[in-house]
Amino acid sequence: MKAAPSLSDPIVIAHRGASGERPEHTIAAYELAIAQGADVIEPDLVPTKDGHLVARHENEISETTDVADHPEFAARRATKTIDGKTLTGWFTEDFTLAELKTLRARERLPLMRPDNAKFDGQEAIPTLEEVIALAKQHEVAIYPETKHPSYFASIGKGTDAPLLAALRKAGWDSAEAPVFIQSFEVENLRRLKQATRIRLIQLVDGEGAPADGAAPSYAAMVTPEGLRDVATYAWGIGPNKAMLWNGSLATSLVADAHEAGLRVHPWTYRAENYFLPSRFRDGINPRGHGALADEISSALHLGIDGFFTDFPATGVQARDRARGVK
Repeated sequence: MKAAPSLSDPIVIAHRGASGERPEHTIAAYELAIAQGADVIEPDLVPTKDGHLVARHENEISETTDVADHPEFAARRATKTIDGKTLTGWFTEDFTLAELKTLRARERLPLMRPDNAKFDGQEAIPTLEEVIALAKQHEVAIYPETKHPSYFASIGKGTDAPLLAALRKAGWDSAEAPVFIQSFEVENLRRLKQATRIRLIQLVDGEGAPADGAAPSYAAMVTPEGLRDVATYAWGIGPNKAMLWNGSLATSLVADAHEAGLRVHPWTYRAENYFLPSRFRDGINPRGHGALADEISSALHLGIDGFFTDFPATGVQARDRARGVK
């Protein structure tokens, strides 16, 4: 079967850096991803108490740092409700940047990725500015995600304005800038559409709905009509990779999104059997590696315009193979 055309030459997006081989959202993970040929590095952004943006998967940092080992911060442990979910731990918005810089990163999935845990304690939490500087140095793009924008706005720590300020300081405020801004919410993307020309990506999942209540469900957003509405403010969508398939048969999502003029960047391609569809697994060990390159190739055959992966080297291999590059 002939491969479907993409709207843009497919890009390899290093999901939190080369997070399959280094603790996520660290300069080491980003540097390895760049060395492996990634086109883009992805920082998830959360705010500090004093208004800086730092790269962490979540604002609750007990799983990704050694904060629990710092007795001076024991009293900062708190319970909060974020997007309807109650969490107990330590939260970036309760720390100054200087305080966060005393912490060190840890592997978030040590049982799945024990080799990554060997790097625990070596890396600091990077700021957005540090990620931008690294991207500029190596001439790669960045793909920041604004985490929980409604929640942070509700506590007076909105992330959109400081993000745009940092990007403008870097000289990035155009549709040609090496930046994609992503969000699972809708209204902050609509506001960003009025404030910047940078390309915006609407993230969608196979279940649930945007936390800001702007749509009844993600399922409604990926109907042909829903995608046409998304196209009024976004340049592309970032769907859960499972949404591309119904078993081993392709859904119409890529074609429908392209028909609406939207690029498609699915997430997240990981090598471990635990994260792979059964047809791409190799054995029963959940942390054993299966045929990740083949899974990515199958998605590229559908015409996707890029993809998020924890293993950029494998992603580059699969993308180049699809291009016919030896």
